[in-house]
Amino acid sequence: MTRFLLRRLFQAAVVLVVLAAVLYACFYLAPGDAARLACGPKCNTAQITQIRGQMGLDDPVYVQFWHFLSGIVAGHDYSTGTDVLHCPAPCLGQSYRTGELVTTMIGQKLPATASLAFGAMVLWLVIGVGTGLLSALRRGTVTERLLTGFTLVGTATPVFITGILLLLVFCSWLQWLPYPSYVPLTEDPQQWAWNLLLAWLALALVEAAKYARLTRSSMLETLAEDHIRTFRAYGVGERAIVVRHALRGALTPVIALSALDLGTMFGGALLTETLFNIPGLGQQLVQSVQIKDVPVVVGIVLVMGLAVVVANAVADVLYAVADRRVVLA
Repeated sequence: MTRFLLRRLFQAAVVLVVLAAVLYACFYLAPGDAARLACGPKCNTAQITQIRGQMGLDDPVYVQFWHFLSGIVAGHDYSTGTDVLHCPAPCLGQSYRTGELVTTMIGQKLPATASLAFGAMVLWLVIGVGTGLLSALRRGTVTERLLTGFTLVGTATPVFITGILLLLVFCSWLQWLPYPSYVPLTEDPQQWAWNLLLAWLALALVEAAKYARLTRSSMLETLAEDHIRTFRAYGVGERAIVVRHALRGALTPVIALSALDLGTMFGGALLTETLFNIPGLGQQLVQSVQIKDVPVVVGIVLVMGLAVVVANAVADVLYAVADRRVVLA
């Protein structure tokens, strides 16, 4: 297991370095003048030249990229002309528009996105796994047909349609809930949950359909294996077979997929954040793209990539814990 973990950590580190190189090339080495973007449209040639020197844009490309990587690992010092600003590790640069550290901006937005992602994941696992398990155990019945229809509708419905319907039903027609307005968990846990409930449901209903189909197919495949038939032949109870043996094997792909979806949720919930007024990373990314705030864009995309890489590594570890054959492969 130790060798497996070390191998996964090394692979994750390599992927992150490659991702950083691609992002740096796409945003900092692409056609355009980063110094002009940082200085603004009213700067003259002398001011742009000064900014270019302060940003190190006159250095060779490999030196610039090394400064970018070393800033992430060890921090970086930025010259403001009259003073030196220290950016502690992990340093992702300064905003061109506000001068604020990118890590500070991400730290302010990350809790909202994390709240949305983790809450939605809990709901989609409960709904999806429960629906898929019931559908597999009621195979050939009316219950299975109804649940299969639910999964098809959920898969085909975009998240913004689901979100709008939830807002209309619960906030406008029934008036059971107020229109969402994000409240931090540290300020009021109850209001935090109430204001995120519809956003969680909107994401969970769409994702749960996928997990229900996956759980159903995995459960049916596991129940048809030889060792399950052997347990039944020896008189083992059906509940013990389902809970202790079949469900564990069927949940292995669900575990891997849920960790991956959680990672992608950190950057893929833009529509949900916008619809439910959640000030997360997705909203900040769109705003930064619109005003061409390159360091903020690169920082957020890098954090999203980190979330996906870490989620993949965690999925592999959980997969290995559930199935020891993965470690031996």
